[in-house]
Amino acid sequence: MRKIKPSQMGFSLLLSVGFVLACNTIIRPDVPTAGPTIQPTEVPFTIEPPISGDAQSGSPGLGDSLYPGFGNGGYDTKSYILDITVTDVISSNLDAVTTIQAVATQDLSRFNLDFAGFEVTSLTVNEEAAEFERKGQELTVIPSQPLNNGDEFIVVVEYQGIPNSMESQALPFPTGWIVYEGGIFVLSEPDGSASFYPVNDHPLDKAIYTIIVTVPKPYEVAANGVLEETKDNGDTTTYQFKVRDPMASYLTTININDFDLETMESENGVPIRNYYAASLPDKISEPFARQGEMIDYFSGIFGEYPFEVYGALVMDTEFGAALENQTMSIFGIDMVDTEDLEGTEAVVAHELVHQWFGDSVSVADWSDIWLNEGFATYGEGLWVEHLYGNKGLDEWVTGLYEEVSAYPEFYPPPGSPAADDLFNGGVYLRGGLTLHALRLTVGDEVFFETLKVYYDRYKFGNAVTEDFMQVAEEISGKDLTDLFDAWLYDEQLPPLP
Repeated sequence: MRKIKPSQMGFSLLLSVGFVLACNTIIRPDVPTAGPTIQPTEVPFTIEPPISGDAQSGSPGLGDSLYPGFGNGGYDTKSYILDITVTDVISSNLDAVTTIQAVATQDLSRFNLDFAGFEVTSLTVNEEAAEFERKGQELTVIPSQPLNNGDEFIVVVEYQGIPNSMESQALPFPTGWIVYEGGIFVLSEPDGSASFYPVNDHPLDKAIYTIIVTVPKPYEVAANGVLEETKDNGDTTTYQFKVRDPMASYLTTININDFDLETMESENGVPIRNYYAASLPDKISEPFARQGEMIDYFSGIFGEYPFEVYGALVMDTEFGAALENQTMSIFGIDMVDTEDLEGTEAVVAHELVHQWFGDSVSVADWSDIWLNEGFATYGEGLWVEHLYGNKGLDEWVTGLYEEVSAYPEFYPPPGSPAADDLFNGGVYLRGGLTLHALRLTVGDEVFFETLKVYYDRYKFGNAVTEDFMQVAEEISGKDLTDLFDAWLYDEQLPPLP
């Protein structure tokens, strides 16, 4: 994710220009849905006989150090089918069915999903009606038969209503399913996905997705992944997208408006599709013209681009941020300055780098958010270096260091963010400077090899700070404890090596 610098706007959220927020579908046969039929893509689904032993409740949280209630325990989600019919865009009234395929990781008598609002009209587990309880954002599911450790199971939740406005404890503005004049967008980091579908809402439980959205004409839909089908229903249109690579739930996005679609391809063959709200001027596309060059450049220094497709979406509304939703980064119009192409290109580069660091390699604990934001911020500097050489990078680093030095209250140590200020300036700028300090310490060859090995080792999975430190020490042959401690945890900003 990217934010506005304090020096630009007094104190503000460092989301987007300078800081950015920074997320395999197993479809099973004979699962009723309200939309198009989805064919199986994996092995046949089987259920072991229920046990009579001591099945227990799955935990209502995954024990995150900052947000212990985020996510749920007792099972591992494999896939989601989101089948959402927007009956009225202005009111955002929804009729929806979410189908979840998961595997029990313990003997389960009941388990939780994160889900806010809506009227649940039906809930089944393995095609049998299940009881459920609701308390706050927790939806507790009680299957008619206990589940054995290792059982695959399918949950189908039917629901209707209008999404609730959510404000995360990590961010001082609404997240999740957002309605504005002219359309709808979804920006969910870190916990807004529960505002529109039942989910295990923590990056540790990635899954693959089928996203099916039906909207009244003339509205259009843009979402994660590859658009596989568009169906004309007369007064409505149904769009079906597939996300075949594991995705953290907070990176799920659905956007509804009238769009202008721009398609292109990088020289290395990565497809790009950009969606711009049709009400925006044509020049809005100019800062995105070099995405293909960026993809190929970053692929050369990090590793092959991780997903099937990439692109950007610009909404005709201000929301103070850009977010790296997997395969489709979204931008508020206030994040795109066509009079400052260089500045906006930095935001574009930032969000793109997140596809590697944040989306493919995701945090295992939200306290390690600098692994997302520091890496994406340093990606901006690497793009400057690509364009202007070492001198350009030196000037960029000097500017960051002076910024952090001038506003220490906005740039605390990046390794220990506060739960109510997760996306503070430190995880961005000081996090980026941490990587530059590492580069100066170990040299370019070792530094870039470290980035490649770290990415390759943890791609499509999760990592914590200690994982990156271990790779850096392994490749460099150095004890880097003092360097990481100083840059990530010391209150005083260290000097650059």
